[in-house]
Amino acid sequence: MGDIDNYEAENELALYREYRDVIKIFRYVVETERRFYLANDVDVNVRSSKNGDIFFDVTLTDAWVWDIYRTSRFVPSVHVLTFKDLNVEELNKQDITRELDMDD
Repeated sequence: MGDIDNYEAENELALYREYRDVIKIFRYVVETERRFYLANDVDVNVRSSKNGDIFFDVTLTDAWVWDIYRTSRFVPSVHVLTFKDLNVEELNKQDITRELDMDD
């Protein structure tokens, strides 16, 4: 493995550890085709464009962004427009605690 590969692998591991530490403070997991988010409030509106295409207009409040290249992953709000799949799940705190305990 080269230096760049090692650097990216170390950053991915650090990102996963941060995710594992912060997931407990969020209510929702949101996945789009481009990003993965944790958030405490999610507002999803289904809209249609002028030509009739359906898209999702999503606002996340108090969010964390899974992105290895961001220097600050905590953001007060995120606005997403997507024509692709959208997945929003409310987190079950008991399941998270059990899953995290299994990782240790």
